[in-house]
Amino acid sequence: MKDYSVRPYEAKDYSLWNTFINEAKNATFLFHRDFMEYHKDRFDDFSLMVFDKEKLVAILPANRVGDTVFSHQGLTYGGLIYSDKLKLAVVLNVFQTVLKFLNNIDINTINIKIIPSIYHIKPTEELMYALFLVDAKLYRRDSLSVIDLMQKNKLNQGRLEGVNKGIKNGLVVKEETNFSLFWNQILIPNLEKRHNTKPVHALQEIEILQAKFPKNIRQFNVYLEDKIVAGTTIFESNQVAHAQYISANENKNELGSLDYLYHHLLTEVFGDKKYFDFGISNENQGKNLNNGLCFWKESFGASTIIQDFYEVKTSNYILLDNVIL
Repeated sequence: MKDYSVRPYEAKDYSLWNTFINEAKNATFLFHRDFMEYHKDRFDDFSLMVFDKEKLVAILPANRVGDTVFSHQGLTYGGLIYSDKLKLAVVLNVFQTVLKFLNNIDINTINIKIIPSIYHIKPTEELMYALFLVDAKLYRRDSLSVIDLMQKNKLNQGRLEGVNKGIKNGLVVKEETNFSLFWNQILIPNLEKRHNTKPVHALQEIEILQAKFPKNIRQFNVYLEDKIVAGTTIFESNQVAHAQYISANENKNELGSLDYLYHHLLTEVFGDKKYFDFGISNENQGKNLNNGLCFWKESFGASTIIQDFYEVKTSNYILLDNVIL
């Protein structure tokens, strides 16, 4: 097999890393260093770069906790990122090189959260095959509710009634660049009241990120007579519009605010996207399903894809020694 070299990312690699992200077949803006580093104080970054001599051929956004490396805990998905020029045998070689590098520096385990297939620009499941070959352990599986916008999708009767309520109540959807109304009046109070938690992104953080990625991070609010009653934050990548945050005030059912909002987004704003990703409805590391939330998403025409989480012993790199015939 061909020899590759691996080294951790350094600040001097900023431009090289980001250029590679723009060219990879399974990357989104979440892997841009400006996105990854908004929370760098919370994680010990241990992102890796794989080279064929001087040429960068793959990257692994990651962080380190003791003797374990994670495909970055601050990101929704991750794993090995590479271009469509890499064939399956090469990806196996590259992954073996990464595992061997980690094993040689006393990293015993790497945990990988797979990029859902809808985010691939082209079919990109070489890593899944590699994980099978190294006896990776599946320790979590989430279900994502996804709409294929290239197909005809019919709203169920309940969602249609909600949309009609929104029309009757004179609701207005506006795209905003100011996140404070939604964060302070809707999202934060709801999360505190219902789940005793806070948004993953603080208001200042989402404002910084939106300023860096104005085409990718978009805020849509719903108003009743100029008063905000609901909203959603969308992370938009090449093929997918993903609902990062969804929240509304207590009279959402009477107003039809969320039904009206999402019908507008699916038909008017993101109709030219390939997929709309409502995200997960799971709790307890994928072991439980919030059926009410999942049903609401499916009522728009969503169906299920999965996102897997794997644990790999780095010493298992030897299992790839005799794979290629």
